Parts: sequence; C-alpha cells; structure tokens
Amino acid sequence: MNKKRLLGICLILLMVAFVLIQPAYGGPGGQIAKVIAKTFWGKMAFSLLALILLPIGFYMFIKQKLAERRAYKDLRYMAQYDPNFEWLCAQQRILDCFYQVHSAWKDEDLSGACEYITDWYWQNQQLILLDRWHREGLRNVCEVKKVLAVRPLLFIHRNDAATHEGSLLVVSITANMNDYLVHRETGKVVEGDRKFKNHETIWSFKLAEGQWRVYNIEAVECEFGYIFQLKTVPRIEETVLGYAKPKADNKQFDTGCPVTGTTDPV
Repeated sequence: MNKKRLLGICLILLMVAFVLIQPAYGGPGGQIAKVIAKTFWGKMAFSLLALILLPIGFYMFIKQKLAERRAYKDLRYMAQYDPNFEWLCAQQRILDCFYQVHSAWKDEDLSGACEYITDWYWQNQQLILLDRWHREGLRNVCEVKKVLAVRPLLFIHRNDAATHEGSLLVVSITANMNDYLVHRETGKVVEGDRKFKNHETIWSFKLAEGQWRVYNIEAVECEFGYIFQLKTVPRIEETVLGYAKPKADNKQFDTGCPVTGTTDPV
C-alpha cells in the first residue's frame, strides 16, 4: 500500500472519529468537555482507529515528552534572570489564573479576573461569547473539582516593550470538571454534559507587566501545533544575550510558592 493511500485511510478514520464526538462550544475559551460516543459501534470505531494509528501515536508521545523537556530546561535557564520563570512559581500563577478565570466565567463577567488575563482575551471572550450567550438566554455552567496535571508544552522568551515582556508559555491543563450550556428559563442542557470528567485544554500565558496572564485557551487538538513549533524557536541563550544579566544569588527564588500541581520537571 503506497503512502498516499495509507494517509487517505487515516484521514477517513479521523473524520469518523470527529463525527462521533460532540462539538465544543462552552467553558473558558469556548470549550465544552467533549463527549465520546458510548455506543458499541462508536467504541469499535475508536478501537480500530487506535490500532491503526498506534505508531503515529507513539511518535507523537515522544515529541510531546521532548517538548516538555525543552520547556523545563529553558525555564530553568531563565530562572536565573527572573523568578517569573521558576517553574514552581510559574505553576502556582497558572493555577491561580485557572481558578480565577473559571470563577469569573461562572459569574459571566471577566472583569473580576482582569489581573489574570490580557486585554485581548477579555475582549475576545466577554464580547464574543459571554455577552452573546446572555442575549440568547444561555448560561455556561463550568465547575472544577480538581486540577490533575499542568504540563509545559512551549516556552518562547521575548523582549518586547521591556526585558522578558511578551514571553509566551503554553501549557496543557487537565482537570476533573463539568462544562455545559444550559437554557436560563428551562434549565435544559443544550451543549455539553452535566457529568464530571477529566478535561484537557491548552492555555497560553503571556508575560505582561511582570506577571503571567492568560492570553488564549484552546482545545486539546491544538497541542501538537505548538509542539511542532519548537523547530522554529531559537536557542534560549540567544534570546537573552545583551538584554539582562543573571542574578548572582539564586536564594531570592525561595519565594515560598506552594507546590500545588501534580507534575514535576523531567
């Protein structure tokens, strides 16, 4: 079987897989936890798909781990210049942003989380999604039970308006939560599922005014798009050359940030 025919078969199976998954429309970033078909044929289709794509899955897993290792390594290097890049403190800030954004999303007013989000994210989500759902008589219910894992996928150091400003950190966050759209008057679920499930999303953070702030939230399918950007990211040493000098005393990074995540650097 030639490569074009094999690729065609894989694409057809992927299309079948997407048909068997409900679309995502709610939650922070417009994401609703997807519900995989629970029928016998749905399970059979996914089993067949997993078997055929197993080699590709293994390749993607290796790329994923290499991307995580690169991100951890670059963050460790940058931690000697600025404590914002020390992973434990960055992870704490990420978790604070995660809970604050979900709380503001539940209140249907992102202004309550303005210290944790960028202006672009506020405009994109408040005006385009939350305000529109309110006009349509819909309410998004999104409750988090527990954050299970936070994994860095891509780190890009920048010096935009000032040293380190504009740096980008993309992470995968897995949480046990529910996420659905409900009609205000009838209480009927129109999208999503009331059940609590493990749900993974991709969060992008930008360093703005000396703090990590939420820049974007995307579906898990976007993960490998960021991972494959690694080949275009310059060596971390090149990005700081001429902009800053490392701190002489690393004890300043003992900030007492609690370790609340479940993921350790590799």
